[in-house]
Amino acid sequence: MAEIEVVTDGGSARRDVEEEGDQRRQGGGGPAAGEPDPVVDVYSAAAYGDLERLRGFVERGGAAALREPDGNGYHALQWAALNNYPHVALYLIEHGADVNATDHAGQTALHWAAVRGSTSVSDVLMEHGARVEAADVNGYRAVHVAAQYGQTSFLHHIISKYGADFDALDNDGRSALHWAAYKGNADTIRLLLFMDANQVRQDKNGCTPLHWAAIRGNLEVCTVLVHAGTKEELTLNDSGGLTPVQLAAEKGHRHLSNILSNAIKVSFEDKFFPGRSRKIGYAPFLFAYLVICLILFLNSIVFAPNFSRITATAGLWSWAAVSLFFASQVQFYRVSRKNPGYIKANTKRLDSKEPLMEIDLTNSSWTGNWSQLCPTCKIIRPMRSKHCPTCKHCVEQFDHHCPWISNCVAK
Repeated sequence: MAEIEVVTDGGSARRDVEEEGDQRRQGGGGPAAGEPDPVVDVYSAAAYGDLERLRGFVERGGAAALREPDGNGYHALQWAALNNYPHVALYLIEHGADVNATDHAGQTALHWAAVRGSTSVSDVLMEHGARVEAADVNGYRAVHVAAQYGQTSFLHHIISKYGADFDALDNDGRSALHWAAYKGNADTIRLLLFMDANQVRQDKNGCTPLHWAAIRGNLEVCTVLVHAGTKEELTLNDSGGLTPVQLAAEKGHRHLSNILSNAIKVSFEDKFFPGRSRKIGYAPFLFAYLVICLILFLNSIVFAPNFSRITATAGLWSWAAVSLFFASQVQFYRVSRKNPGYIKANTKRLDSKEPLMEIDLTNSSWTGNWSQLCPTCKIIRPMRSKHCPTCKHCVEQFDHHCPWISNCVAK
């Protein structure tokens, strides 16, 4: 079998950023005693957010540098965007910097803002004509870069406010969801699935996001993808003819392989036994077992033909046993049928074919934790809530789904 191509980091420009960033990133303050001053030109001033010295360089004839790249091919606006200096970015743009200027990898300042999740800089860039769908030489857009670096807030910002295409593909046919799955950014995946990102799309290697998550052996990412998916992706083959289960086993992720295998079995059961069959659990069998035990007790003890009479003690004991049986059955029925704390799903969104662009972050339940998003119910869950894949509901104060009562143990 041909080895699946290993996905590389998001472009040479960002690798250079990481290598050179120690010299130019988030400076603030002056140099330490005995050390040379790092702010020596327009580019370093932009990288360190030193607006006063930047203004001085420009006034002394450095305005041309605002439109030209430095010796490494990077623009001053890109450095300001990387380190989230909106006031510097605004000054650069107002004095002639091209908001859509690209480096040698075809990346714009918006790409660089996505590396660190510089949301405030992205607003400055977009308000001055930045192209949200600008692609570099690899076909990476800002959504791809944000997904690669796990910048979930930035990704949500440019999607909801500026309409960025979260399902856009790069040159290898990979979407932001593919990249988030490969990089193991579970929160980014929750956001993309909440917005109905395509989960079964295959890239040029035939890999879905679940394939890439299985290759990396990321259990949390695989769990999120499986619970929110259609289960079709569990059985899709890549270009080498392997499913995610087989890829996980081949890469030595045995535990993950077993979990995905069980998910396939559950998917098979749902296909041939739809509806509430899986939710029924063991409760009917337990109920039948208790009834049989009662019948045997009555037949063998209370109404036994070889017992000529029942003493007061035996009668009291038998009465107590039968009473406790009926009381326990009533309680058993109640815990099996009682609503454990289901949270109403956003049925309006579930019935709509339009992607969910708006997330009400002013919701009283929102605490800033992206794991509160439920990709299935399309709601922001309160804390300590969880989606039960068996009940197919989000449940408040969820503990676990108990098969013996065929219900969730929760609020």
